[in-house]
Amino acid sequence: MSEPLDPDMFTGCAHAPTPFRVGGKWTPRIIRCLESGPRRFGELGVPLRGITPKVLTETLRSMERDGLVTRTDHGGVPPRVEYELSALGRTLLAPMAACCAWAAAHLPELLDAREAYGGQAPCAPG
Repeated sequence: MSEPLDPDMFTGCAHAPTPFRVGGKWTPRIIRCLESGPRRFGELGVPLRGITPKVLTETLRSMERDGLVTRTDHGGVPPRVEYELSALGRTLLAPMAACCAWAAAHLPELLDAREAYGGQAPCAPG
């Protein structure tokens, strides 16, 4: 029989919430879009097919609040705003690359496990 889980195993972590949005649907994609440099709002919408302007705005604001991106307002008419990965945001590039490599190496096993479980994979990689 296994040892019981320590009820205090997360003590010390509760005061610093984990940035769960890094694993959300849009944040990793936005990080990839900003990997090569600053982008305007409209540019981000091109590869992020399916994201609404509202959700893109909310996600960018959350990422800015967490220090993952910086927002630069260049003023003018029409307004020109650019988003760029911060130094903190850039630290996510290596872990994300590792996750992508893991997924590429193990995707067949994962899909086989889902099929064996009795469900279908929600979508095939594209």
